[in-house]
This record gives sequence, C-alpha cells and structure tokens, in this order.
Amino acid sequence: MKSLSSLSALLLAVMLISSCGKQESGQLTGAQNRPTWAGFNPFGMVYIPSGTLTIGQSDQDVFSTYAQRQKAISISGFFMDDTEITNNEYRQFVEWVRDSVAHETLGNKIEDDFGNEIIDWEIPIDYDLSSEELGDMYYQGDMAFEGKRELDYASLKFKYQWIDWQKAAHDKTATRTSIINKDEVKVFPDTLCWIRDFTFSYNEPHSRNYFWHPAFDDYPVVGVNWKQATAFCHWRTKLWDQFKADEPNTEVFRLPSEAEWEYAARGGHDISPYPWGGPYIRNAKGCLLANFKPGRGNYPEDGGLHTVKADAYFPNDYGLYCMAGNVSEWTSSAFHENAYINEHDLNSDYRYDAKSDDPEAYKRKVIRGGSWKDISYYCQTGTRSWEFQDTTKSYIGFRCVITYLGRSINDF
Repeated sequence: MKSLSSLSALLLAVMLISSCGKQESGQLTGAQNRPTWAGFNPFGMVYIPSGTLTIGQSDQDVFSTYAQRQKAISISGFFMDDTEITNNEYRQFVEWVRDSVAHETLGNKIEDDFGNEIIDWEIPIDYDLSSEELGDMYYQGDMAFEGKRELDYASLKFKYQWIDWQKAAHDKTATRTSIINKDEVKVFPDTLCWIRDFTFSYNEPHSRNYFWHPAFDDYPVVGVNWKQATAFCHWRTKLWDQFKADEPNTEVFRLPSEAEWEYAARGGHDISPYPWGGPYIRNAKGCLLANFKPGRGNYPEDGGLHTVKADAYFPNDYGLYCMAGNVSEWTSSAFHENAYINEHDLNSDYRYDAKSDDPEAYKRKVIRGGSWKDISYYCQTGTRSWEFQDTTKSYIGFRCVITYLGRSINDF
C-alpha cells in the first residue's frame, strides 16, 4: 500500500511538471520560443527613416534632355554609411582575402557543424616562415622588382554566391540551382587610375601611395569598379553574419539604389538641389560647401586639391558626409535615360545584372554625387550620371546600405 501511494505521488509530480512546461492553451498564440529582436545599429552607419521623395529633372539641365518627369515615390527605412568607404576600411577587405587565400594554400581547414570544410581562422599565419608554401602569392623571377618579395595582388580573388530573387519570382521554370549565382572578383583597387585618368599630368605619387600610405587612411577608396564594390558588400555581410551567428538575420549589406541614394542625400529636404538644403554652393562667409571643381583650373579653392578625408565638410541633416563632391558613388541601379518612367513608386529600383556577352549599353551603372574633379552641377542631388560597371576611376568610390527591418527605429 505504501509503495502504491509512493507511485501515485510520483505520477502526480510528473503530470504537474509536464503541465507546467506545456505552452499550449487551446488558443492561437503564435509559435513559442521565438528569438527576441530589438533592432540593431551597425557601426559607422546612420538611420534613414522611411519617407517620400520627388525625383525627376534636377534644378539645371545642362544637357537639355528633359527626359525625366518629376515623380513622387516612397522609400523604406535603411541604414547608410555616414562616409564613403575609406582606404583603411577597404584594406580590411583586401587583407581578409589575402589571409583566406593563404589559409587555403596552407590547408588550414576544419569542419563546421554540418560537415563543411571551412577556414580555421584560429591558426596564425607567419608570412615569413611560410614563404615557400605561399610562393605563388608573390612575384617570382623577372617579375620581382630588385629582388623584393612583393605580393602579387592579382592573386587576391574573392569568391561569393548570391541568389537571383528576381529570377526566382518571375521565371516559373527556374530551379534552385539556376537562381544561385557564383562570382569571383579581383579585389585590389586599380591604383594606376590616377595616371590613366589625366593625360600629361604628374600623378605617380598617388598611384604609389594613395591606397597604402597612412596619410590617406581616412580618404575614400577609389579605383574600385562596380563589381568590386558589390563584392565588398557581400564580404561585409559575411563578416557580420559570422560575428552575429547566434542572432536573427539582419538583411544584407549592399549598394544603395539610385532612389535610396538621392533620398538620403537630400537629408529630409524634398526637392532641395544640394545636400545642405539651399540652392547655393557657398555659405554666408563665402566658403564652398563641398569638394568639387569651382572653376577652370581651380581645384583647391574649396580646400581640397583632389580627394579629402571622408568626413570633411559638414554633414547633411541625416548625418551623412560628402553626399556632394569628393568622390562620385556607385549605386546598384542600371542606367537608362527613361528609367523613372518605368519604375514603381514604391522603393523604385531599375536593376539589371549584365552578362559578359551583353551589349555595352546594358553594363552602365548609375553614379551619383559628383566628385572633386566635377563642376557643381554634378553635385546636385538630382543629377544623374553613369559609368560602365568594369570602370575604375580616381574619382569614383561607394558606400553601403542595409535595409531596416521593421516600421521605425523608434519602435525599439
């Protein structure tokens, strides 16, 4: 009898424990044990709230095209880098790729939880002691200048995958494998663009020093084509995901669309011709407000002979620096003269991923903001321009954005 009562007590205790741990109540309460989400604020980025924007012909139309009718559109909230990507920030990408190539060559691999081989970043690399194994990463024989051991930067290639969501949505015959794309991009900037861009001009010091010398660490990176800028965004996403592996996905870093760039550049002032809001390029003291070319043969009047530090001049009302001048910036958008007519008025975007055998006109990408070598017209928030996606210039850089998930940052 005593043993029976003990067994009954044990069964009762088990039932109580089970009932306490059970979440179901017969009501529709949603899936339980969901991860919490309190938003996030990436380092070096500022929040751009959702809003509306009037796009269309800029204040001046020096080409007399009048191709773009004015149009009101709405933009979802996002984060944007407060400055252009700097030499030192891009160098982090280059060095990461260098180290990954070295690890691959040395066979420093481990298996992850799913049985995939991944790089073991815990193993340090001594480039001096590993000179023989890593020989292919360096110039050899006649290519070595004065016998120096110098890295062959052509060997630094970043491999990544991306999903073609447009094809997945519109092509009913698309398979899983057909929407997964693979790319391999050489990551080192084209430092010779400083010489190539200007005929009969002495710019060799910049070719030799601009990307590497500490004097230019905080200057915007240039000599980067559209594909390299896109690869940087994929790498930055990979870096973030590895750091935040146990947290919910936070979307991907990417280049801004043309509409997002213009919306952010205006700083909350719709139809303002310049990021600082007014129609003038000088302040009340007569000082120029951006780094551009004020007059024929006159580069330094605005304080910069060529590029300047990425946080030079005052930011706009969103806290973004150099949205006019310094360097023009790549966007994700393909260029077409009449793109605005075809774009939807919600998160407007005109995009095309050009193939290698496509006509050259299909490979044009929108650049915005004007640069240190441009006249003030190109610094206007509504001025459109373009370059081919494989172009490298001493006056084109970029910055990243990431879509904000939710209604507003003020909800958290």
